Amino acid sequence: MPHLDPDRLSLIALGEPATDGERAHLDVCDACALELAELEYTVVVGRSTVALGDLEAPPERVWGRIADELGLDAARAVPAGTDAEAAAGAAASVPVEDRVASAPARRTPRFRLLFALAASIALVLGVVGTVALVRQSQPVEIAAATLDAFPAHPDASGSAVVVEKADGARLIEIDLDDAAADDGFREVWLIKADASDLVSLGVLEGTTGTFAVPDGLDLREFALVDVSQEPDDGDPTHSGDSIVRGELGFA
Repeated sequence: MPHLDPDRLSLIALGEPATDGERAHLDVCDACALELAELEYTVVVGRSTVALGDLEAPPERVWGRIADELGLDAARAVPAGTDAEAAAGAAASVPVEDRVASAPARRTPRFRLLFALAASIALVLGVVGTVALVRQSQPVEIAAATLDAFPAHPDASGSAVVVEKADGARLIEIDLDDAAADDGFREVWLIKADASDLVSLGVLEGTTGTFAVPDGLDLREFALVDVSQEPDDGDPTHSGDSIVRGELGFA
């Protein structure tokens, strides 16, 4: 009984539907069923590593052994210290047909298919890892609040957004829509829900501003964002004249 083509088994392992005839053959052929199971396991293992985070660069000797095993020069040329994504790309840049053709004759079709699948998955992981690194470098929104007006400022409104940078620093971005007072200044505060404590973040110049959240400050405890109208009297405490206030909701 002829076995299924190894290329078809690799495509089925990657998710391409098998034909009725191929399924019927797999039901009765233990050799093809075992080969397909091994290929599917390789795919599952490769895809499961996508969520593991940054990929670590393997020692240069690993790439040298891969080059020896497959008779390749490209993998051997990967320098020490090259990150895993670039190394995977360099190894995968050699066409699968060339790798198979240059491999020793004693290699089985299943070995070649397993390596081809592993190389393809490594290339995909390299792309995913690179995208993940780019995303990690962008600030991530972790909380936001709609700032509602107090009775003394009925036409005011605003918003607050808290973002976290890649280094862990947190920033709060304030946007206030309200007519500026003739005198005094506006100050941004973080207040506990029970109003038992508050922290000043600084003076709001104009209608928008970005302020650093103090390290170690628990935003779930100091969840109220407040913008107040302050007189030029030298008193650092809250004036009691809040323009807008809102509670942070966390993503």
